[in-house]
Amino acid sequence: MSKIERLAKEKELKAIEPRSRGYTIFLVVFMGLISQMDQYLSLIEGPAVPLIIQEFGVERSEFAFWQGIFGLLTLSILFLAYISDAFGRKKGIILLILLMGLPILGILFLSFNLLLFLFFYTLVITGTLSNMWELPIVEESKPEKRGLYGGLAYLMGLIPLYALLGTDIAESWGWRWAYGIMFFYMFGLLVLSFFFKETQAWEKNQEEKGHEFLKIKKAIKSLSRKDLKYVALSTIIYTIWTISFKMGATWIVEYYTVVVGMSYEEFYPLYLVAGLLTMFGALTAGITMDKLGRNFTLAFGCIGSAIGFIFLGLTAIPLFMWFVYFFMPVILTWIMIYFSEIFPTEVRSTAQGISVTGSRLGYVIVPLIASVLLLIFQDMVGFWIVAGLFMLIPLSALLIKPYETKGQSLDEIQLKRG
Repeated sequence: MSKIERLAKEKELKAIEPRSRGYTIFLVVFMGLISQMDQYLSLIEGPAVPLIIQEFGVERSEFAFWQGIFGLLTLSILFLAYISDAFGRKKGIILLILLMGLPILGILFLSFNLLLFLFFYTLVITGTLSNMWELPIVEESKPEKRGLYGGLAYLMGLIPLYALLGTDIAESWGWRWAYGIMFFYMFGLLVLSFFFKETQAWEKNQEEKGHEFLKIKKAIKSLSRKDLKYVALSTIIYTIWTISFKMGATWIVEYYTVVVGMSYEEFYPLYLVAGLLTMFGALTAGITMDKLGRNFTLAFGCIGSAIGFIFLGLTAIPLFMWFVYFFMPVILTWIMIYFSEIFPTEVRSTAQGISVTGSRLGYVIVPLIASVLLLIFQDMVGFWIVAGLFMLIPLSALLIKPYETKGQSLDEIQLKRG
């Protein structure tokens, strides 16, 4: 009898039957639609920022500074992660949808100045930081399909509605309504949530604990030294990714339309192609993780992203913008899958929440870094080179040989990882 079989027998692990094909399809689509709301609200600021700066009459560096100050509010994301572990994935998902959707009313009707806008904007962005929608897929998927299904859900989220619809809405109805359409989208997600089932992994864990609610202090204390190692690794990689992503998502439109001097008519077809490439990046990551492994996918994404950012600054050629939009989703897909599956079910969302909370310091740090870089590099050349150099840092994680999870069940990962 193998070590895994022996430990499983000792613990009397209850077998989890795979979900039906129909429900699995629904789950991927539903989580993909939540991912779409997440990605849209994260990326619509690219087209919106030039219009916001123009309306409120502020400098780029001033906008970036206040964005960083309000970013402190995003650290509250840990509480959303705790709710998902303590009360279930379904309640956590519903709360996530409401957190992303309800503050949009404030953006629509109460954003009388920059500071009020940034307050409601930050509440919305806090919801987009959790990536909680990935957990049900990780917990309900077959081991050999986990990367693919996670990649497909993320792929759906990367359909570039922010470029297809958001830019036209911002130009025609104003930047507030570019955010506003997601308020109505929220109601569709709430309807679908009635058909979403609690994950079997969470229910199994509750049975083993005697249906005891997990207290936040206990959840944190339950993290082992090995868990803390991966929490630290996740926090560092996610923070670095956030820094470069936020620099790109916030300032790419401003760069091409103001600094480079392209007209909106010239730039937006290029921007649309970039958005479409994010979909291929996510799909590529899902395939490479299942076929070539998690570590290969991380290296592939980091090197490609660094090349894109650095040569974007040196040349301003749109090809390198496309590099960025292809390779950055490769890394994020890796982050979402790997740092969901590597933790035990009991503390998975809490561990992920701590990592996300730590990485969200990036939402404070990035605007402050951007504020300084925009003052130093008026042509933004150095701005993009710095973003590229940041993306080489996660490669150092491979030096500690993170555990390769390709093709393994969650129980196998938990037991073999130690």
